[in-house]
Amino acid sequence: MAERSLDDDAPSRIRAADERIYQGMAPDLNQESADSDNTPDAQPGDAALLDSADQLAEVRDIRRNLGRIERDLIRARSVARVRGTALMIAGLTLLAGVGWTVWTWQTPSRFLGPDIFCGVLIGLCIGGAVADARWRSPADSRAVLEDRIEIGREAVRIVNALRQPPLNERRSLYREDVAGVIEQHRADSRKYRLVHNALQNLIMTGSAATTTVAALDTGGKLTWQNVTIVAIGFAVTLAAAFTGYYKYRERSYFLLQTADAIEEEANAKPAAEGEG
Repeated sequence: MAERSLDDDAPSRIRAADERIYQGMAPDLNQESADSDNTPDAQPGDAALLDSADQLAEVRDIRRNLGRIERDLIRARSVARVRGTALMIAGLTLLAGVGWTVWTWQTPSRFLGPDIFCGVLIGLCIGGAVADARWRSPADSRAVLEDRIEIGREAVRIVNALRQPPLNERRSLYREDVAGVIEQHRADSRKYRLVHNALQNLIMTGSAATTTVAALDTGGKLTWQNVTIVAIGFAVTLAAAFTGYYKYRERSYFLLQTADAIEEEANAKPAAEGEG
């Protein structure tokens, strides 16, 4: 029989062996418990995903309520602007009516009609403002709505700070959120570009037309040569203005360059995949 060493720690070895046996039996015990209860295993990862989903749903509910409050605040501000505009028009109309009445006081037949018109306009302004406030005003005041928006934004910041989703989830949420923002910016860009282009076209056309009309107003007899020269000058001036502003040559060059770059990238990707 082998002699036991004094450095041999038998209780520690026994404890370690018991832990190994328990760890080996734990999965079987969990599987048997799950089969008996007809429920799937509860993995720590699943619990974390469920917790993350609950927190995400909470954030979305807060943001939905925050959006509703922001729409109410926008409506309240619109009502305030309409009321202010109506009162300003009513005040100016009242001043105009009083001034006209004082100016034509000696002849009542002159100020009677304008005073009636001013009174009707003041009544329409005040009545329209009251009706608009009654139909579109939210239940809460602007101060209450602004306080609720501030509280909601603070709640969103706190929940986002406490919630730490995985990197892939953050990237997916960012893509989902940024898509609407990009589309909104593009829509606003198209709208403002159309307005700007329309006004710029009006400016250029009006400038060329003014020069043409001034050239035709010579006081002499118009011949077909004069009219032809003025028409050609108008067309050349308009073409030069449009070409200088819209820069069609530069647009064509950069579009062709972009197309070539896209084609080069598209051709390089299959080649790289084939080499891999």
